[in-house]
Amino acid sequence: MNEVVDIEVLEDYNIWLKFNDGEENVINFRPFIGDGFTAELLNYENFKKVSIDAGGGIAWENGFDFCPNYLKQLVEQKKRLA
Repeated sequence: MNEVVDIEVLEDYNIWLKFNDGEENVINFRPFIGDGFTAELLNYENFKKVSIDAGGGIAWENGFDFCPNYLKQLVEQKKRLA
């Protein structure tokens, strides 16, 4: 099962992720925020409050979250496009 074990918020809405299998990658989350309840994450101070949730994904205080399997898919897609 995929799980995020470490994160670091970088500049420009990028987050470095490390998975339990050792894979590391950076994902830009700007395309996912800005509408509805995610608009508050455009405030970078709010965006930086991301954490790893109990299920191994990532989540913000407002309830917006990404499951670890979807994050892994984003990483795999990024690698295929590189």
